[in-house]
Amino acid sequence: MTKQYHDNVLPGEALDQIFRDARTYNGWLDKPVSQDQIEAIYDLMKMAPTSANMQPGRFVWVTSQEQKDKLAELASEGNKDKIRAAPVTVIIGYDIDFHEELPWLFPHTDAKSWFEGDEEGRKEGAFRNSALQGAYLILAARSIGLDCGPMSGVDLDGVTKEFFADQPRVKADWICSIGYGDTTTIFDRSPRPDFAKFNTVV
Repeated sequence: MTKQYHDNVLPGEALDQIFRDARTYNGWLDKPVSQDQIEAIYDLMKMAPTSANMQPGRFVWVTSQEQKDKLAELASEGNKDKIRAAPVTVIIGYDIDFHEELPWLFPHTDAKSWFEGDEEGRKEGAFRNSALQGAYLILAARSIGLDCGPMSGVDLDGVTKEFFADQPRVKADWICSIGYGDTTTIFDRSPRPDFAKFNTVV
């Protein structure tokens, strides 16, 4: 039963869909994901917080069979068929020069100047915040009734060269297939730790 801490807490069914019952899928039903659904995922995830609203994530949504095959060839053996069968696989990348967009993304102050001349700092910020955006992407997809299969088993340099060739300051980080999951392809739920195991309140 969901504990009530706030008048606007999501119902238990919604929390089940996004967290408790959601799984990582290895196979997919033959059911398409539409352009409208792809845009709905992005329109939800972009609202979640990043440092100074930097929005460093760059996303390539791979939907055509030709492009799926190209991506699959850059994946580990166990991931190739997952990519080919999924309705869409999104490549999550990060833009090292995200700060060029800050004048309009964070107009409250001269945030661009915080990052100029500090490429290592930009890499760190872009990597951390694009990873956050990728996590938000999974939650957004689940919230509109889709399932996810995140993967890191890919040749990231190869993916960067193939799919971000026109964005030389963008690096690929990981990928996530999205669709309607085939429940016969999931493993038994792995253990999850109790609060006391990895948490400290001070």
